[in-house]
Amino acid sequence: MSKKYPICVIGGGSAGVMAVLRTVLNNDETLFFPGTKRDRKRSREKWVKKVENMPGHLEYTRGIQEPNLESLNWLEQGVFKEKFHWKKDLGVNSLEKHQDYFEVTDSEGQTYKCESVILCTGVTDVQPHIQESIRDILPFANKQTADYCLRCDGHHVYGKELAIIGESNSTAWVAIMLYERYKNPSINIITNGKKSEFSEETRKLLKAYKIETHEEEIMQILGDVRSGSLDGFVLAEGKNISAEICFISLGMIVYNELAIAVGAEVDQRGFVLTNSKGETNVKGLYIAGDLRANLKKQIYTAWDSAVDAADDINAKIRRENRKKVLELN
Repeated sequence: MSKKYPICVIGGGSAGVMAVLRTVLNNDETLFFPGTKRDRKRSREKWVKKVENMPGHLEYTRGIQEPNLESLNWLEQGVFKEKFHWKKDLGVNSLEKHQDYFEVTDSEGQTYKCESVILCTGVTDVQPHIQESIRDILPFANKQTADYCLRCDGHHVYGKELAIIGESNSTAWVAIMLYERYKNPSINIITNGKKSEFSEETRKLLKAYKIETHEEEIMQILGDVRSGSLDGFVLAEGKNISAEICFISLGMIVYNELAIAVGAEVDQRGFVLTNSKGETNVKGLYIAGDLRANLKKQIYTAWDSAVDAADDINAKIRRENRKKVLELN
């Protein structure tokens, strides 16, 4: 652990890959942990097969993973390859802050010293439990007949019978916004056995838009698990709700454990607080992508936040090097 790397990037989603692209192209030596297979299975990236709200992504059958891999392979083979240390299939088990460096321990127990860290571990969406398991929803999530992000995937609902799973006031707003944009032939909210928590305002709008709420538990999903085509839901006591597509509105799991371990401040939902460049209250720890508080959870904002972090670190490195040059002259 004697070598000290200038930068470590943790996380291999959109933010992590852009952070690596920018740091390496800035000619800064970078250690990169994309995550283990288990890490990738629990990431948001796993469920995104197509990216239809980003220019240039339509050709990919796996809308995030394929272009990310292309970029990483290009770096590994390019003129800056000596600055790129890609720890394939490795994640990070622990992060410790020392006076002038971070100690990073990977998923195989090896430790490294790094001056700055860009943390891009992201979030994932909470899945609905049906008969005490999330397995039933996964085939539909994999085919995007179960969606999560209104901004990314809202257009999928156009002309279709829609169900929205969730009980919070945010769930009601998702239903209202989708109706206002796309005028679906039918929208039903299913709380899956939970008590709805809608405000008076949203209840009035739901009534005006003829959006019904069903508080019964989901007993079965109707559809073809192989093709991912959705037909609807069977609720308790045999009630059937017809739906060609559903939205899941149950919140997010925020992967902030490494940030919290070194004392980074988080907001009420668990997102990590930063300054405008992405640096936390812990000197040298930066956050990019969905993990960062007060940021849209989109690919383009993940990229922007990663570039801000990489360029801020590079500016600090150059300032230190400039001081040394001036001292010698």
